[in-house]
Amino acid sequence: MWRKILWENLEMIFIAILIVAPIRYFLIQPFIVHGSSMEPNFYTQDYLIIDELTYRFRNPERYEVIVFKAPNHQNQYYIKRIIGLPGETISIDDGQIEISHPLKGSFILEQDFLSNELKTSGSLELTLANNQFFVLGDNRLASYDSRNWGPVERNLIIGRVWLRLWPFKKIEAYGI
Repeated sequence: MWRKILWENLEMIFIAILIVAPIRYFLIQPFIVHGSSMEPNFYTQDYLIIDELTYRFRNPERYEVIVFKAPNHQNQYYIKRIIGLPGETISIDDGQIEISHPLKGSFILEQDFLSNELKTSGSLELTLANNQFFVLGDNRLASYDSRNWGPVERNLIIGRVWLRLWPFKKIEAYGI
């Protein structure tokens, strides 16, 4: 009798692992925010679910918030917002970001998600290769980002922020 109960429990655990493991390792992944670089949109200890599947079918898009392996320390993960896309030239001057593309022309980046006092500091001009993205934190004054270590290679991107689960009063879905 006890062997049958034990066997049934082991079967249930095995089936649960077969279902959960592929979801966890190939579709979604949890991520906890550390640091203030994405404030006021994401805060330390926000619990996020990262969508790892979407970018297998399409490229990342401007303004999406992504999680990626840090270009300079690939055992660390960063969360930032995509500002520049492959093939574009990014120019930062006097708090404004200009994006230009040889075929699509140029424009000043709209940054409605930032408060007025969080202007982008520094002066920079950088042209992205075909597999590179320019990322910035939303808290430009406290963000360690592409202004410091350059563009992010496509292969370092883990996925996009899909869902905030914690804190409960701030549960929110992104890009669904």
